[in-house]
Amino acid sequence: MTLEEVLKKLEEMGTEQTKKTYLRHGAKEPFFGVRIGDMKKLVKDVKRDQQLARALYETGNHDAMYLAGLTVDPKGMSKGDLRGWVKKAYWYALAEYTVANVTAESEHALELAREWIPSSEEMIAACGWNTYSNYLSITPDERLDLDEIKSLLQQIKATIHEEKNRVRYTMNQFVISVGAYVPALHQEALDMAASIGAVRVEMGQTACKVPLATEYIKKVEERGKIGQKKKTCIC
Repeated sequence: MTLEEVLKKLEEMGTEQTKKTYLRHGAKEPFFGVRIGDMKKLVKDVKRDQQLARALYETGNHDAMYLAGLTVDPKGMSKGDLRGWVKKAYWYALAEYTVANVTAESEHALELAREWIPSSEEMIAACGWNTYSNYLSITPDERLDLDEIKSLLQQIKATIHEEKNRVRYTMNQFVISVGAYVPALHQEALDMAASIGAVRVEMGQTACKVPLATEYIKKVEERGKIGQKKKTCIC
C-alpha cells in the first residue's frame, strides 16, 4: 500500500466519538479518530514496510503514527530513528506505547532507556521508563542487570511523588513490571510498592485510574504468572 492509500483507509475508519475520546486524553489535530482494534485490521495489509512505516510516522497524524509503531520492524530501527520518533511523540499514547514498545524490541532498548529516563522533557522521560518496563517483560532474566533495576527502584522511591505527571505514571508501571516479570526482585518490588502507596496522576477529563502497584502485583501472583514473559510488547 502507498502512504496515500493508508491515510485514506484510516480516514474512512475514523469516528467522531473516538476522536472526542482521544482529544480528552491529549491527542491533537491532525488525526481521524481510529480505534486501536480497528487499526490493527490494517496491519496485515501494510505489513513490515519500513519505508512506509517511517512515512506514516512523519505525517504527524496520531492514527498514522500509531499504525507505524504496529507495522515497523523494531530490529531495523537505528538509534537515530528512535531518537527522532521520541522527539515527535507529543502525547502519552505515542511516547509510552508506540515509541516505548518499538524501542524495547530494538537493538538499542537499554541504551535509549538509560538516555531518556533522566530527561527533563516529560514525554521523553516517560518513554524511557516504559521502554525499560517493556524490556523487562520480554527479556530472559539472565540478561537483566538486577543491580541497575534495584537502583532504579530506589530512585523511584525517593522521587516519584515529586516527578512530572506522566513520569509518575510510568515509574509506577516500572515497579509493577519488576514485580510481575522479575522473580528475583518480586518481593523487593512489592515492598517498594507498599512504601510508595497510591500515586496521584492527573488524567484530565477521563475515567482512567492509576493502578495501585501492590494490588496489581498481587493479582499477577494469584494467577501464578510471576516471571512469565511476553513474546512481544507491541500492541
